[in-house]
Amino acid sequence: MFNTYWIRFAHGDVTHDRAVANSRALFEAAAEAGVGRIVHVSILHPSTSSPFPYFRGKAQVEHALASSGVPHSILRPSILFGADGVLINNIAWLLRRMPVFFVGGTGEYRVRPTHVDDLAGLCLEHAAKTGNHTIDAVGPERPTFLDLVVWIRDAIGARSAIYRLPGELLVLSSTVLGYVLHDVLLTREEYTTMSHGMADSNAAATATTRVSDWLVENSSQLGMRYANELDRHFKR
Repeated sequence: MFNTYWIRFAHGDVTHDRAVANSRALFEAAAEAGVGRIVHVSILHPSTSSPFPYFRGKAQVEHALASSGVPHSILRPSILFGADGVLINNIAWLLRRMPVFFVGGTGEYRVRPTHVDDLAGLCLEHAAKTGNHTIDAVGPERPTFLDLVVWIRDAIGARSAIYRLPGELLVLSSTVLGYVLHDVLLTREEYTTMSHGMADSNAAATATTRVSDWLVENSSQLGMRYANELDRHFKR
């Protein structure tokens, strides 16, 4: 069983606590059905003591998986790119249309982007393993977030000026823009955790696709359409 189920943010009656309970039910059902192995996609740096519901919930799901008794692998990526991903596409969408783009704080916090195909390949690899494994599923490059934005801008040929903005102001401006777009662009938790290095890892690369190369190769499609998270996952 390959488990990728989770929610990015709470919305309406869909909460992280509910996602944890649903995940536990999935693992219990898998054990009862005789599933021989579970490959679970988690996140970098989960912790049951985390003040952030996303990371605390991810840790609780990992504990539920361990308690299921089913042999398993836990893969921990951070930022994913490729296919119809949201984050990098929407950064490109904004850079194509806005004369100014803001990054929060110093922008010097690092990230380890992982291509979705590399993650899928890693899932298949771990389906064939035995025993229990937990690894960071991270790509070969470790840019600062500011560098990543510059790479995206240069790849698509945008001319936006990039400025630093205090974190609270960035979250506020993202919230206002989210109202205009009828979406959630960035949550306070997402900015805070990224700016504290929780999208980074010192682990050796387990993926091979370089995000800098992928941006150039896919520059003509990036940011041409806005990817609305609410429409994609919560539209009734």
